[in-house]
Amino acid sequence: MKRTARAFWVRSPGEGEIREVGVPAPGPDEVLVRTLYSGISRGTETLVFGGGVPPNQYEVMRAPFQEGDFPAPLKYGYLNVGTVEEGPPHLEGRTVFTLYPHQTLFTVPASAVSVVPEGVPPERAVLAGIVETAVNAMWDASPMVGDRVAVVGAGMVGCCVARLVSQIPGVRVQLVDVVPERARIAERIGTRFAHASEAEGDCDLVFHTSATEAGLTRSLELLAPEGEVVELSWYGDRRVILPLGEDFHSHRLAVRASQVGMISPARRSRYDHAERLALALELLTDPAFDALLTGESLFEELPEVLPRLSDGTLPALCHRITYP
Repeated sequence: MKRTARAFWVRSPGEGEIREVGVPAPGPDEVLVRTLYSGISRGTETLVFGGGVPPNQYEVMRAPFQEGDFPAPLKYGYLNVGTVEEGPPHLEGRTVFTLYPHQTLFTVPASAVSVVPEGVPPERAVLAGIVETAVNAMWDASPMVGDRVAVVGAGMVGCCVARLVSQIPGVRVQLVDVVPERARIAERIGTRFAHASEAEGDCDLVFHTSATEAGLTRSLELLAPEGEVVELSWYGDRRVILPLGEDFHSHRLAVRASQVGMISPARRSRYDHAERLALALELLTDPAFDALLTGESLFEELPEVLPRLSDGTLPALCHRITYP
């Protein structure tokens, strides 16, 4: 009997809808997954929702199980936690994380799912893709014991990076933002908070995640001589102007890109994508990450929720979607 599911699609930039879609029966090396929760990666997904992906990045920005093409119509998303209803015996009944869009039921290769470890609640596991991004950034940056570190931008990625960096002995880490309310998030993840205008400088390393020109400029200002900014922001089709005069050359400053699509060269010989994601899931045994789950809505409300996340009337870090 043919199965059907309901999926969220971007119908046109700024407009979404729920569609009924067919779901194929799983083959010998496939699994049928029923979604429990999905997460909205606010920065990237609202940019996609608004049609802000530049044409020369269409292929780079494709999600693993995206359907349709940029700018629209398309089905997009990559933070999905569900239960395997059918599949190989070792996976049946297991809770799994998949880089799949917002859809009630789906079939994928068994190799595409990662088992959620014991001790990680399914509600928290939706953060796995974001923690994976933070892990890759840590590999790129290689923070050291005793470093002075700032994380500029207290969004999902910034908070994940700040939590991981804070676990290194002797590190002085501050989470920097222009929104004073983010101080409560910083407290919950065990880091100091500073408004961008009051942040301490002389940093060995700055992670930038605010996706703003002002944030990147401030990140450079916070560096000590020969310090480095690790840039995790995605700007879409926006151009950024930087002050590369002043101290940039005399202090031998550096800006390095970090992007989760490729394993960091520092660990590429030891980890593949599945192993990196498994590591991120293990790190989610830490309950401090619950601070990033700041809102929740029903799946059927998605066409109303994404416009509100995009225009800021619904503030959130990770907005979780529930599937009754």
